[in-house]
Amino acid sequence: MKSPLLSLPGAVSAEGVDEGVAAHYGDLFREQRALADGTGFVDLSHRGVVTVTGADRLTWLHLLLTQAVSDLPAGRATEALILSANGHIEHALYLVDDGATVWAHVEPGTREALVGYLESMKFFYRVEVADRTDDIAVAHLPAGSIAAVPEGVAVRETPYGRDLFLPRAELATWAAQAGPPAGLLAYEALRVEQHRPRLGFETDHRTIPHELGWIGSAVHLQKGCYRGQETVARVQNLGKPPRRLVFLHLDGSEVHLPAAGTEIRLADDGPDGRKIGFITTSVRHHELGPVALALVKRNVPVDARLVAGDTAAAQETVVAP
Repeated sequence: MKSPLLSLPGAVSAEGVDEGVAAHYGDLFREQRALADGTGFVDLSHRGVVTVTGADRLTWLHLLLTQAVSDLPAGRATEALILSANGHIEHALYLVDDGATVWAHVEPGTREALVGYLESMKFFYRVEVADRTDDIAVAHLPAGSIAAVPEGVAVRETPYGRDLFLPRAELATWAAQAGPPAGLLAYEALRVEQHRPRLGFETDHRTIPHELGWIGSAVHLQKGCYRGQETVARVQNLGKPPRRLVFLHLDGSEVHLPAAGTEIRLADDGPDGRKIGFITTSVRHHELGPVALALVKRNVPVDARLVAGDTAAAQETVVAP
């Protein structure tokens, strides 16, 4: 779904899964600095929007999600996962309840499968699931922003900023008074700096929540049963995840960033060393320079020197070994 904000001056469309919104508006670092300072906004209107209404919406979602939401207060933002029977991550939901409706935004391309799964689990519960992507657009205001929020709009307020669920027909009008636009590359650079994983970027078909630090923020360890809980409990109580998320400082002398999927090796093993991980997201940060998130084997020493493709990398621990 192509955003009307791609007609703004300097807008360059994002590619891949993020196609349809602006990657940047001509000045990546200026856009990053604006977001870091609490000004401007990010167009996230390519993300899917799903709502759940009905008297049983919270108790029903509580049975399906990894997060405890049965007593979720109105206006409190949270995030949750849906796992496979084997505990692998299938969906990530960023949600808020406004007292009558649960609003969730999800990764582009995942809404149809999510709605299909939720519909299949309704049974006798008093709930209605709706795909609202065609009429609702998501926009992001950074932490510290004083931009006006239209009355009646659902808002997810988090330490990183506010996600607004705007009528899609009003997106362009709202954007005109919301401050300077910042593209998705700026938003992603701050996400990487904040060590926040993203479904489809930091995950693959076998990722479990422990590997990415989603325990606590998206997975509640004391709630009742949900699909995949056995794996979560077993790893939490009896073992360690096979991989762990790390934050990498990349060699700034390289012209090109290592792409997602670039193999990581121990620098001391040389170019023929065995693969011990891979890049998940790499960005250029306005203060930190080239940085990345990556998944590495759990037993990789935290002080080991790494190389991503041909690029030297120093790691910071996100998920402890």
